[in-house]
Amino acid sequence: MTACQELSPEVGIAAACFSLDVPRATYYRRLEPSGKKRAGKKPASPRALAETERDRVIEVLHEDRFVDRAPAEVYASLLDEGTYLCSIRTMYRLLAARREVRERRNQLRHPRYQAPELLATAPNQVWSWDITKLRGPVKWLYYNLYVILDIFSRYVVGWMVAAHETGALAKHLIAETCRKEQIRPGQISLHADRGSPMKAKPVALLLSDLGVTKSHSRPHVSNDNPFSESQFKTLKYCPGFPDRFGSIEDARSFCREFFGWYNHEHRHGGIGMMTPAVVHHGHVETITRVREAVLSAAFETYPERFVRGMPQQPAVPQAAWINKPKTEPTGFNGSVQTENEVVPGVVEYGPKGNDRSWGILEANTFDRVPQHSGNYTKFELRVSQTH
Repeated sequence: MTACQELSPEVGIAAACFSLDVPRATYYRRLEPSGKKRAGKKPASPRALAETERDRVIEVLHEDRFVDRAPAEVYASLLDEGTYLCSIRTMYRLLAARREVRERRNQLRHPRYQAPELLATAPNQVWSWDITKLRGPVKWLYYNLYVILDIFSRYVVGWMVAAHETGALAKHLIAETCRKEQIRPGQISLHADRGSPMKAKPVALLLSDLGVTKSHSRPHVSNDNPFSESQFKTLKYCPGFPDRFGSIEDARSFCREFFGWYNHEHRHGGIGMMTPAVVHHGHVETITRVREAVLSAAFETYPERFVRGMPQQPAVPQAAWINKPKTEPTGFNGSVQTENEVVPGVVEYGPKGNDRSWGILEANTFDRVPQHSGNYTKFELRVSQTH
């Protein structure tokens, strides 16, 4: 922004902003004093009704003969009587100011559901479960696959294939999974959508007995249960997934093989290319040290092949969120934020590809080389590179 202000007196604001890729709206906005506030209350229009006139309109609308009529009917009836008070829109505006415009019929209004916000920083803190359909040997015959997933490790802690979708079967699966994982009361939260088995009374009573906090997605919101939906896509997009299963035993046999592969062999991109079992059972540091040793040996053997320096092992996220709260964006203060710090006065230099370097832009220390582009003259800033 400082460079744009210094360059604009010589080439003009439009050309300076174009050459430095700065929006002109941002340029003008940053020139305003930071403490300047917009005007407060909007001044009243000279054509507005006086207070006594507004009271008269409300009084007429409250009359017994007009109490059950729409403002348009009231307006027409008054005109037939030779009276004009105000426009139809003004009548609606005066009624709305007094909260007297609403649906008069006793209709059900859907409540506004709050988005569930769940955080897991270790395995067995938040589980997500859902049910998907597996096509059977004939049309309209489906098997139901129940899957419980740990959102931090992506480990499938429990699954079941059944012919029906009921709360009793869900209760049995959840109870057995909690017993197998040795879940203590108050340890985990269990998230699901609003399907019938998820909201069934047997499941709710079981979760209460086990001390498990239950959470549900918002109605008609498809991305409130992303981990289970993503896992189902991995299942149904795998090369060996059949178009139809010959029997329920066939479906169970396939799922038994698939979930063994998924938990112990599948390198998951969301957890640093680790397998879910490695993360779930706490072996991340051991695997990371092995991989770093291999990368270090490769770097020492062929350093010329690694132009960006020592290759790094992808890190395992420290937290997994369902609907992470949105933070307010920070205001622009003329600084460019790099990966680890904010460096005032740093501008981008070099090609906008992957090989990107940075330079310090100081006043009166750079050369301006004009480049004509359309109706503007774009200036290339040649600065010294720093690393």
